[in-house]
Formats: sequence, structure tokens, C-alpha cells
Amino acid sequence: MNVSVDPRLYQARDALLNRLSSCKLCPRRCGVDRLNDRKNGYCRTGRWAGVASTFAHPGEERPLSGWRGSGTIFFTACSLHCKFCQNYDISRGNPSATTVDANALASIMLDLQRSGVHNINFVTPTHVIAQIIEALVIAREKGLHLPVVYNSGGYDSLDTLRILDGLIDIYLPDFKTLSEHFAKKYLDAPNYPEVAKKAVSEMFHQVGLLKTDSKGLATSGLIVRHLVMPSQLKDTERILQWISENCDPGVTVNVMGQYHPAYLASQYPELKQPLHHSEYQKALALKDNIMNA
Repeated sequence: MNVSVDPRLYQARDALLNRLSSCKLCPRRCGVDRLNDRKNGYCRTGRWAGVASTFAHPGEERPLSGWRGSGTIFFTACSLHCKFCQNYDISRGNPSATTVDANALASIMLDLQRSGVHNINFVTPTHVIAQIIEALVIAREKGLHLPVVYNSGGYDSLDTLRILDGLIDIYLPDFKTLSEHFAKKYLDAPNYPEVAKKAVSEMFHQVGLLKTDSKGLATSGLIVRHLVMPSQLKDTERILQWISENCDPGVTVNVMGQYHPAYLASQYPELKQPLHHSEYQKALALKDNIMNA
């Protein structure tokens, strides 16, 4: 198959693998030689990515899932340690996960494409983006043509994101908090607010507002997710205001109301209760007032 591949993809692969040799892919900048399969960094991931599951996801945002699903690839481990993580069985390591090299990961992408999904959705890619791009080169060479989605927790290195410029079609970051206290206590990342602001700004700079085709499917752009937390409506308001003022009021924001106590949340009285319906309704009202002003 004679396929033209963006030369920037090869350049990004080489640059990211170089960053993996003394790892500084994420803001932790652990300096671990992951190219030699050292696993003593924060994410505890070595040379190869761990894949927990792959499937056509029907429950992502409508422009992503469409009617045939978003081709999600869930990677194990994470560069954050959210005490309320809804996917803690994956993010904190999964004994049943499959470790994949670049060829195997490329095959997963191509298999998903053959199944009819609308896009390839990399879930928790931050700590394995070098491995992803390495595999994406192979997949593009073999005919992968779907848009790719970078679905992260928002704790992304600005330097790494700049290497990806022009190669990611859709950015789908979480924007968890603008509170340093919250970030330190519940995410183990006191610098999360500053990191997330820079990351979301860069993502918006690269891809702009969400664009869809004639069928309503996302082709490019930014979608920001924000999980509303119990008793944290002021933080939600600050995040929405920041996005409106520093990116664009037209940015697509998914204000999510599915918080429930998970993982270690029961250890914190303020996180032990599910989100009250009235709080979520207030969050939606804030979104309407701020993003549609």
C-alpha cells in the first residue's frame, strides 16, 4: 500500500523516544531510562505501553461516539493519583493488561478502524505518548486514516504537546481543578492548575474550536471535560470562566455529573457522598451563563 505519511509524524516519534530515555514526557519529569525498560518512575511504566481494553465506545461525547462508537484504547497506569479515580483498577495498574510493542499497538488501531469506529481514542495517553506515536507511524503507513483523539487528565507537559502540533486531530482533556489545595490533596499534583491551564491553552492553539462533518461527527478541535465535585461549585465556576476568557466562549465543554465515591474517596468525608442532583443543575446553569454569555 502506497500511503503518504506526514513527515512531522516521524520527527515527533524520534523526539518523543528521545525524551523517553531520561523520561520527561509528563510534568513529573522523573528522568527514568524507560527506553531500557526501567519502571521506577511515577507511572511505573517501562519501554512498552500497557493496554487494558479496546472497544467501540458508545458512551463518549456524541460527536465522538456517533452511531458506531469511538475506537477507545485504554492504557494502564497514569501520571496522576486521583483519590476518587473512577477507573482506578486501570490507572493504578492492571495485572490482566496486555503489554504491547509498536507493531501490536498499530494492529489494534487498524483492527478498530476495520470494525467501523469513527476515530481512534487514546485514553490516558500522557505517559505513553512516545509509544503511541511510534505505533501511529506504522498504522498510518498501513492505511490508518481516522482522526485520532488525545483523551487525557489534563496533566500534560507543554513541551510534549508542542511536539504533537499538527498530529492530533481532537484533544479531549479533563480540567479537574484550579485549586492548588484540591490538586495537592486529591491528585498528588499541587502544580496541576498551572499545568492544566498551559496544556488546555496549547491544545486550543493547535486545534481550535470543535469542528464536525455533515453527519455531526468530530473531525478536529477541542472538547474539555469537567467532572463536578461535591461542594466545589466555586471551582467549577472558576474553570468555566477561565476557559471562556483564555480560550473562547465557544469551546465545547462537557460538564459531567457522574461523580460517585470510588477508590480512596471513602477516606475523605468531603468526598464520601455522591454529587447531589441540585449541585449538578447549578453547574449546568453556570455553564450556560458563562459559556453562552
